[in-house]
Amino acid sequence: MIEWQTFDSFMNYEQSISKMESTVKKIICGEAQQQVWLLEYSPLFTAGTSSKTHDLIKKDQFPIYSVKRGGQYTYHGPGQRVIYPLLNLKHYKMDVRHYVWLLEKWIIDTVAECGIQCERQDKRVGIWTSNNGKKEKIAAIGVRVTKWISSHGISVNINPNLSHYEGIIPCGIKDQGVTSLSKLGVNISFSEFDQVLKRQFFKNF
Repeated sequence: MIEWQTFDSFMNYEQSISKMESTVKKIICGEAQQQVWLLEYSPLFTAGTSSKTHDLIKKDQFPIYSVKRGGQYTYHGPGQRVIYPLLNLKHYKMDVRHYVWLLEKWIIDTVAECGIQCERQDKRVGIWTSNNGKKEKIAAIGVRVTKWISSHGISVNINPNLSHYEGIIPCGIKDQGVTSLSKLGVNISFSEFDQVLKRQFFKNF
């Protein structure tokens, strides 16, 4: 059984991470079931465990939070669907790389149903699409696994302000840009996207 929770208002980032960590502990102890959270945040930057200070270009643009997920700097903000799967990987395959592969396939299939073809890139985590011959990232992935319970997760650009990414070098990648469903001509509401997301989740997990 997997419980889905949608947080409709802009979540306080620190409170949501505290709640997530508490929920992970409950899942580990058998006091809570697996969950998938769907969130949206006010503009902020997060620094993963591999972040490099020189990738932060505008230090005073938005609040900055250091987090325990893998990866480097990323942006969260309005128009971006943030997804936190809190899953017991013992029910799937106890392999973190395979779990990330599953997350990527889930988002590739979801965005494909929305009309956009995406792909992985070798030695890079996330989802990219081609736009006029250029590779642009549409979804970022950064996870943490504690006693085989996953946390943190994915951010998918629905219709965010892409200029906000100018404050960082997203995920440390300098030679490629970022994009969104809206920029690619797909106008879809969060509720419509979430329906596709949930449908594709159960096809992949």
